[in-house]
Amino acid sequence: MSTAEQQPEAASPSTPDALLGASDIRELAAALGVRPTKQKGQNFVIDANTVRRIVRTAEVRPDDVVVEVGPGLGSLTLALLEAADRVVAVEIDDILAAALPATIEARMPARRDRFALVHSDAMLVTELPGPAPTALVANLPYNVAVPVLLTMLDRFPTIERTLVMVQAEVADRLAAKPGNKVYGVPSVKANWYAHVKRAGSIGRNVFWPAPNVDSGLVSLVRRSEPIKTSASKAEVFAVVDAAFAQRRKTLRAALAGWAGSAAGAEAALVAAGVSPQARGESLTVEEFAAIAENKPAAERPAL
Repeated sequence: MSTAEQQPEAASPSTPDALLGASDIRELAAALGVRPTKQKGQNFVIDANTVRRIVRTAEVRPDDVVVEVGPGLGSLTLALLEAADRVVAVEIDDILAAALPATIEARMPARRDRFALVHSDAMLVTELPGPAPTALVANLPYNVAVPVLLTMLDRFPTIERTLVMVQAEVADRLAAKPGNKVYGVPSVKANWYAHVKRAGSIGRNVFWPAPNVDSGLVSLVRRSEPIKTSASKAEVFAVVDAAFAQRRKTLRAALAGWAGSAAGAEAALVAAGVSPQARGESLTVEEFAAIAENKPAAERPAL
């Protein structure tokens, strides 16, 4: 990392020890009786340089309202508060949710009024306090990363920019392009909402406990215009799910159930300009939308 890249960290408005280090994380966890569990996908970031790098890569601006899912003990939360106008953290864990406001008060009291906590499962959140969020930045639990990401993008259309840290394999799938062997359902559905790309890798030693897998950063910039299609999101996603449920089959075979018959699937594919012999991994989200538009009329549900 170059000296120039490090300069924003030196200019931080917070006190030098405001962010949490390894010993701070362990002390906090011990005081709360918290033991990270695989069941909850808990791996706490213990390196201040890493969370600042995440904030920098996310291009968080002074006027941003950032929503963070799974703040844990507050490592990334504090770094976000340094850079954003407001931070709303969504935490499902009772103990962690109860402790986070005190951590903000103790380490960054000047920003406490710019912080809000939502104690809930992110999958159940339908509204957030304060101004509408403009960015999503999160270290997502590996076991729920994709559904949480897609749900947040769907429910909060004002989120323009997203940067998530996920398992490296998940990062590769989200950012994969058509034709890539890991291109699949997460790739297509993420592309429905945003332009997606890999934004870096994160080593295992910045976490406590260290996970058994590497992590990756994924950047999602919301499309300025939605996909042009007369089909609904649900109709398009139904095609995507069907295509990849049997990804080794040709689309004519894989979409037979969706279309009512193999012949119906072939007719929809031909009408959409897609080869019936193609496979789902070769199609763009726009092509999936075109197929959805051409579902046999008798099979399309009344809207």
